Amino acid sequence: MRELKCGTCGTRVLVEKYSPTHTSVQWQGDAQSSCPEFARRAALGEPSSAIPTCHALRDSIERAVYDGVLETDSPRSYPVAGRLG
Repeated sequence: MRELKCGTCGTRVLVEKYSPTHTSVQWQGDAQSSCPEFARRAALGEPSSAIPTCHALRDSIERAVYDGVLETDSPRSYPVAGRLG
C-alpha cells in the first residue's frame, strides 16, 4: 500500500489500486475524526458503515493514478485451493 494525502483536507491514508475499478483504502485513524466529509455526513445521522467513500479522497486517488503516482496494476495474490500461503 502507498501513502496518499487527500488534496482537499490533507488526510493521509494508505491506498492500493488493483484495477481501474478496485481500490483499497486503509484509514490511519477514525475516518469521522480525520475526514471532513465523513464528519459532516455522520453529523447528519448517517452511520459510518453506510458512507462508502469520501468524494474528495476518491478524486485525489484518481488524480494520483492520472499523474502516475499510483499504479493500477498492483499485484494481488489469492490462495490456491488446497495450499497454504
